[in-house]
Amino acid sequence: MKFLDQAKVFLRSGNGGPGALSFRREKFIEFGGPNGGDGGRGGSVIVECVEGLNTLIDYRYQQHFKAKSGGHGMGRDRTGAAAADMIMKVPVGTQVFEEDNETLIADLTEVGQRIVLCKGGDGGRGNAAFKTATNRAPRKIEPGWPGEERWIWLRLKLIADVGLVGLPNAGKSTFLSVTSRAKPKIADYPFTTLVPQLGVVAAGEREFVLADIPGLIEGASEGVGLGHRFLGHVERCRVLLHLIDATEEDVVTSYKTIRGELTAYDEGLAAKPEIIALNKMDSVTEEELEEKINAIKDISGKPVHVISAVIGENVEPLLFALLKIVDESKAEEKAEQDAEEKLLAGEEPTTWRP
Repeated sequence: MKFLDQAKVFLRSGNGGPGALSFRREKFIEFGGPNGGDGGRGGSVIVECVEGLNTLIDYRYQQHFKAKSGGHGMGRDRTGAAAADMIMKVPVGTQVFEEDNETLIADLTEVGQRIVLCKGGDGGRGNAAFKTATNRAPRKIEPGWPGEERWIWLRLKLIADVGLVGLPNAGKSTFLSVTSRAKPKIADYPFTTLVPQLGVVAAGEREFVLADIPGLIEGASEGVGLGHRFLGHVERCRVLLHLIDATEEDVVTSYKTIRGELTAYDEGLAAKPEIIALNKMDSVTEEELEEKINAIKDISGKPVHVISAVIGENVEPLLFALLKIVDESKAEEKAEQDAEEKLLAGEEPTTWRP
């Protein structure tokens, strides 16, 4: 299945059905009267977040979604049938934008969330609704109310615990393939990965979701290369795993390039917890490796994990370090939610401490 993270679609809800113009005509009924029923409600267009999807490819080949109109009202006070709603199923993490692709309508982050984007038109009233003491035989009816129509953008931002970032050819796809069952394309040239990849990584008896983002290059935040389009996928991650190729001559510049692009794209993204890993340790000498480790420590002020993804060297301790930060982030998030609930209930919130 192809990965598609953005789509523009046209929506139109159904019109309400018109009311009926009808009169009773039974035998032996001296004075009949109006009995035209109301029209049925038109179908609405609804976006619903569901499990089992990780792409918007369904909206690549069908871009117009139109709900049906309500049924006509009928005699004998029969109301027209309401039309079925048009339900568009999207993956978790989908954002809905207006036609300008900037105004956010909804952010669907949980299974079961749904939003009505185009409400179906109400049915028109039949002539029975207009009967009065002075107008015993009205011939007035209402047409159904028109539905709504609009263009929207759907934009998918993957929801993963860990975001894997780094320059092209840093070994991100190899790391993902070694630590999970994902099968990304691996080759000895840059930009092997053209779309984000997801994998479930096991750390002991625990698991977390890892997202491999296509390689970033200088200027990615301004639209250079592939990075700008996919930087949004790491916005929801709890921690960033920054892979650096140990065979690079200047690892400090490599580190600064990625950090600069993250900051330029979004300050909040750059502020996320980060773990640095120097990959391909088996491809350089010990002296050169030690020199590069110290250089990265000096510029980042953070500890550096040294690994070889291709042979699995030192990978397991790195996974447990990532899992620890993921657990702390989830605990903090839960504590904040509990505090909000207590605040709404009028209770004194407790402060979470890691």
